[in-house]
Amino acid sequence: MSVSSLPSPYGIGTLGKAAYDFADFLHAAGQKYWQMLPLGPTGYGDSPYQSNSSFAGNPYFIDLDLLIKDKLLKKSDLKGIDFGSDPRHVDYGKIYEGRYPLLEIAKKNGWERDREEVLRFTEENKWVHDYALFMACKRHFKMMSWIEWPDKKLRFRDPETLEKYRRELSEDVELFTYIQFLFYKQWNDLRKYLKKLQIRTIGDIPIYVPLDSADVWSEPQFFQLDENYTPVKVAGVPPDYFSKDGQLWGNPLYDYDKMQADGFGWWIRRIDGATKLFDVIRIDHFRGFSEYWAVPYGDKTAKNGSWMKGPGMNLVGPVTGWFRDTKFIAEDLGTPSDALKQLLQDSGLPGMKVLEFAFDSGEESSFLPHSYIPGCICYTGTHDNATLKEWLEDASAKDVLYAFDYLGIADVPEVKQPDKPSRGKKKAQETVVLTEKNKSDFIWQVIRDGQKSVAVLFVAQIQDYLELGKGCRMNIPSTAGGNWAFRLLEGELTKDLAEKILHITRLYGR
Repeated sequence: MSVSSLPSPYGIGTLGKAAYDFADFLHAAGQKYWQMLPLGPTGYGDSPYQSNSSFAGNPYFIDLDLLIKDKLLKKSDLKGIDFGSDPRHVDYGKIYEGRYPLLEIAKKNGWERDREEVLRFTEENKWVHDYALFMACKRHFKMMSWIEWPDKKLRFRDPETLEKYRRELSEDVELFTYIQFLFYKQWNDLRKYLKKLQIRTIGDIPIYVPLDSADVWSEPQFFQLDENYTPVKVAGVPPDYFSKDGQLWGNPLYDYDKMQADGFGWWIRRIDGATKLFDVIRIDHFRGFSEYWAVPYGDKTAKNGSWMKGPGMNLVGPVTGWFRDTKFIAEDLGTPSDALKQLLQDSGLPGMKVLEFAFDSGEESSFLPHSYIPGCICYTGTHDNATLKEWLEDASAKDVLYAFDYLGIADVPEVKQPDKPSRGKKKAQETVVLTEKNKSDFIWQVIRDGQKSVAVLFVAQIQDYLELGKGCRMNIPSTAGGNWAFRLLEGELTKDLAEKILHITRLYGR
């Protein structure tokens, strides 16, 4: 569950009371991990996988009530601000308009008071200097991408020019520095509370970073860019289960030769930043290290890309070896390949099994629980999947019947035969008539099968424990707009639900 999905009167989940309440709920339910989406500022399409920094925290997650308690805001400062009217979904446009003016007030009230603490924070987090200047310059140039900034010397990071802008934009540099100070202060307090409850955090590290990011602006030499810093080729994946055109992510690709010559220092710094947030790091799109899909810059789809050889163990070995106290999960989903299987084996990292993928046909699947090998991680679904209820409602009759048979659910839904088609019309498929009991039985039996599998860890979407369906999915890949918005409603996480989850968790020895 994303932090953004926590209930809140201010339009989006935060690191405040609801986060602590959720920690208590997890503890009461006997859970040991909270897996969340990346915590960075959201970028294009409101996606946490398109953040303008690999290190920065999302300003939206700074809790306003905690700022009031810390005397950085007054209740009256919040009057008249529209945070959005839908308690189930985030209105990112309203959040963007309403949050920053409040954070500017907090900075004005706290900068001098917290100056020494902020200085210590920046000394321990050197990335803040580049990030704060990057954001100040973006604001100065009306949020345009840095490769379009009119000052070429600034784009190319001429030292004198950098200092000039740092002086001229000092107010905004201080603002974006202070925002990060506040985020990490609240995050560190929450993480201490989670550790007290013996709950660990699992977080995604997106394999790529956006072109319009402090990461690329500050170290362009590690990316496949031409002399004007325009990408040569960009990232994506070929046509697959999710999209017939593939997924065109558009991120600049890494120059792995230059990274390797530098000892993969860029990756080590990035992972080090992630360890300040998470106890376990899930490496998004792990396949990109074995081979990656390179699409010519300017193409409208990912169809015309080609596979390029990745760094493999040359990168994975040193990076995971550097952080021996940190556990990693390899997101190895997508079209399988021999190179990916070999890298997974050589790295020793656990891969993923998604239960929703198990029932797509009646054929033998490596996602069926009986086929798991010890060491894998089992998920009901990820943020890119439908909820279990929605999957069931949209699946073919054949897949539904197979799933009920495999799961051993006695109350099988009724099959409805299609009407005879009129001349020239395509023959309709048979459908199933699902009752609410059918749906609930399916969801909880999937959860039970995952819990009792040999997977070393079982993870479920909170939407599945709540039996939520359409309108509650987190993301539909290859679509823009309307994603990443799901929120919990106040009161949904009940004592009865925690006890039900705890019972199953204990029943299967987890």
